[in-house]
Amino acid sequence: MSAAQILRSKSFRVAGTIGLAHSVSHFIQLALPPLFPLLKSEFDVSWTELGLIMTIFFVVSGITQFFSGFLVDRFGARPVLFSGVFLMAIGILVCSVAPSIGVFYLLAIVIGLGNGTFHPCDFAIMNANVPERHLSYAYAIHGFSGNIGWALSPVVSYALSAQLGWRGALLVMGVISMLILVLLASQRHVLNSEIVFKRNTEGKAVVSWWQWATVMCFLFFLVQSCAITGISSFVPSVLHEGFDFSLALAATAVTVFLTGSTIGFLGGGAIAARTKNHVYVAAAGLTVAALMAFLIPATTIFPGLLLTTFFVMGFAIGSIGPSRDLIVRGVTPKGAAGRVYGFVYSGMDVGSMTGPFVIGLLLDHGASRNVFIFIGVALLLALLTVTHVSRPPRFLK
Repeated sequence: MSAAQILRSKSFRVAGTIGLAHSVSHFIQLALPPLFPLLKSEFDVSWTELGLIMTIFFVVSGITQFFSGFLVDRFGARPVLFSGVFLMAIGILVCSVAPSIGVFYLLAIVIGLGNGTFHPCDFAIMNANVPERHLSYAYAIHGFSGNIGWALSPVVSYALSAQLGWRGALLVMGVISMLILVLLASQRHVLNSEIVFKRNTEGKAVVSWWQWATVMCFLFFLVQSCAITGISSFVPSVLHEGFDFSLALAATAVTVFLTGSTIGFLGGGAIAARTKNHVYVAAAGLTVAALMAFLIPATTIFPGLLLTTFFVMGFAIGSIGPSRDLIVRGVTPKGAAGRVYGFVYSGMDVGSMTGPFVIGLLLDHGASRNVFIFIGVALLLALLTVTHVSRPPRFLK
């Protein structure tokens, strides 16, 4: 093999290994929600008490992402990543023998601690091992793998619970995650990252969080996640209650959206590799996605367009993923990958908590038709942040 072929092979090996780890994160994230009806019956609890499990998870994950970046830059990404996978796997395993709902709250902390390590680790490893000309493809594989984990989790969770009960389902998913950890450990030699964070640079590290570009990236993830989690969490209910679509069609719409997003990540990797104007790519994708969100209410007149609209919206959002990650890389100071990625990606957890809460309020007040306006506005706000990453207001210059 030529040197270029060896380098390309190593790049995709790193991306594939990191993608596998990322898929575990997303797989475990959605393992519990499909089982909530069974848990409700088992423990005689309210939906609010069950929802608190996910709230605790996202709060802990967001805080952990922020601080795990320091661990990545000080000790390297590999031990932090392995610890994260282990915590998620052991957390879901112990869930299978939980005697009460209170134990789930404690385990949500454990699983959230594990989940919060992934993005700082993943990007520190990819940035350290993948040449710049291959990064767009590596980021695409990373996002694609995460979406696959999301897509598989509800299906696997539901199917296993139908055969083994909810305890058996969680046990099997925990064992699968542990086996993947063993596989990741076998590839430890491709999971190195720079260890550059010294004690005498701690003060300088704090400054980098509050640079205009870094804050804009954080806000981008926050508002975009408001839209995405709103779609994945409440759209079936919104379409059924507010627009009189069947539950089957409403659920299919979300599946089509996630499918479009998954395919979009791969297409976005090819696009990002062929341009340096990543802000334009992100702006175009967000504009299309926002327009689709605003058009969805019109599908009550033309129902045949519903699934097409959701696919286009998902593809547009997915396609900006690699360009988005390259934008973050472009504003990350050398030696601060863990800290900066940890900070900006914590915005994703904040948005994941905020979006469903706002949409829940809209539904409770009978404003289900305004949900897609909220989603469209959130995407336009994401557009505003990404186009101003490198252009602070005059009063800040």
